[in-house]
Amino acid sequence: MSELVVTRVGPESAAQVLDIVLTAFSRRPPLDPPADALGETVESVAAKLAGFGGLLATQGGEPVGTLVFDPVGPTMWLRRFAVVPSEQGHGIAHALVDAAVETTYAAAQESGEVFEDLAVVAREELPRNVRFWVRQGFHEIGRTPPSIRMHRPLRTTVVEVPDADAMRALGARMAGRLEAGDLLVLSGQLGAGKTTFTQGLGEGLEVRGPITSPTFVIARVHPSEREGGGPALVHVDAYRLGSVDELDDLDLDTDLDDAVTVVEWGEGKAEGLSDSRLDIRILRALAGEHSAEDDPDALASDERRVEITPIGPRWHGLPFTRLGEQVPAIRLALQGQR
Repeated sequence: MSELVVTRVGPESAAQVLDIVLTAFSRRPPLDPPADALGETVESVAAKLAGFGGLLATQGGEPVGTLVFDPVGPTMWLRRFAVVPSEQGHGIAHALVDAAVETTYAAAQESGEVFEDLAVVAREELPRNVRFWVRQGFHEIGRTPPSIRMHRPLRTTVVEVPDADAMRALGARMAGRLEAGDLLVLSGQLGAGKTTFTQGLGEGLEVRGPITSPTFVIARVHPSEREGGGPALVHVDAYRLGSVDELDDLDLDTDLDDAVTVVEWGEGKAEGLSDSRLDIRILRALAGEHSAEDDPDALASDERRVEITPIGPRWHGLPFTRLGEQVPAIRLALQGQR
């Protein structure tokens, strides 16, 4: 397959953007009321692109996907998001979301503008599209039928994990970005894979095992076995802790500043341990949950979706968008015209 290139574009690309939008939106089932996108013209699209611009995805030089940026306060709205029907199912939509994150973040860094999240409007009548946005880390914020407003924190990275081995591999890759004093707060349903992720993290950090659920002891310290030394891993189960203050009573034989600390069930309890942390949310994929580009008959009962959100100064400027192994080959030409 030829290289997928995503370029930031401006009004000069209005005709190409419009062609993709009309091709994609006209193939959707009839909606009431009809999608506003079907009423666009070259002139109206050019006017929208004259602001923050948009993205144009090309495959082998042929336009295959697009979106238009619409900044409103601290939120970057993604409008006219479209992939031509003949090219759906090849990861182009996912690549556009990744490029939108990188473009928005880079533009904010350059201009000093503050963007906190991305947002889209989905339609209730298109549940597959809604599930696609959920799999990209977007969550429903409000609903005015038939529209659903969905937001995603700008710096959230979403990784699709097909099985336990892939979850351990993700943890091992994450270990390469960590150092002593780092805090990871894990949340997710019972059996979602929090301990499996931590096992991979321990392998990557080269600490003494085995790593099992710390439920009955609340916390375990796994010292480093890395040649030349490395941080220990402190593995905490906060399910039965009333507050972060109770961690002081655990009598750990290492200082948290000298270790990487992972707190399962730590949401709402462990945030006070550090001014920086990684919030890692592990979600079990439900049977039949798939993106707008997936096989509609595929089941995803063993799949997990991992949402990684860096918070605090420790992670400023450090991206996590390449942690997933299933990212399609993509070249970002984000310095294009706007």
